[in-house]
Amino acid sequence: MPKETWMIAAGLTVALLLGLLGLASWEKKREVEKVRAEMAAARADAARLRAVAEGLKDQLAQSQARIGELQAEKQTVLHTHQTLEDEMRAALESKDVTISQLQGKLTVNILDRVMFDSGEADLKSAGSAVLRKVAGILAAHPNLKIHVIGHTDNVPIRASARSRFPSNWELSTARATAAVRFLTETAGVDPRRLGAVGYGEFRPVADNSTPEGRALNRRIAITILSEEMAGADIAAPPASAAGTNAPVPAPET
Repeated sequence: MPKETWMIAAGLTVALLLGLLGLASWEKKREVEKVRAEMAAARADAARLRAVAEGLKDQLAQSQARIGELQAEKQTVLHTHQTLEDEMRAALESKDVTISQLQGKLTVNILDRVMFDSGEADLKSAGSAVLRKVAGILAAHPNLKIHVIGHTDNVPIRASARSRFPSNWELSTARATAAVRFLTETAGVDPRRLGAVGYGEFRPVADNSTPEGRALNRRIAITILSEEMAGADIAAPPASAAGTNAPVPAPET
């Protein structure tokens, strides 16, 4: 091989090698930069995850604190309701008054023979005495709300009273209102705590086909509950209702 040709070949080989080395170096540099970028992204992701974890940790701590507060509130409410029930039972012990507690509300059922004459909505003295005892107990529990609910049996209103009470709706509502007015105007209960409603014959607790059942259905129910529950309670039906609502031909309600 001539010397010149050899030198040219050698030069080309060296140039090629240098080019290959340069390409390899550039590829290496690009790979290094890629790895650095991936590491930076990973560090950023890790930082975001740490921030999220810290946020979740704070939320968990707040939730646990709130759970503790709610449990304490629940215990306070349970204690208040139990105290209230004990006080009511001690003050109102009678075969004509029943007291029950269900789902956070206390209900005092007073048979109408204690409260009113047959077919009337004027409070009797015995009914006033019962309501005065109720008001005295409620004074010690100012944060509780009171719903007074009138109920009747399914016997139609007698003819002589229909001008005042066309149906059992009007009679039950008038009786509930009479009780509320006594509690507020005479016994001093804050009227903002009270509500009155009449359900007529449509929420029986006993069988209307017997005199005994009808006597149990003619009642005033005083429901005592927390302010949070008060809004939904009026429309809630009782847990169970027995008997029939078919009218019977009896002379009085």
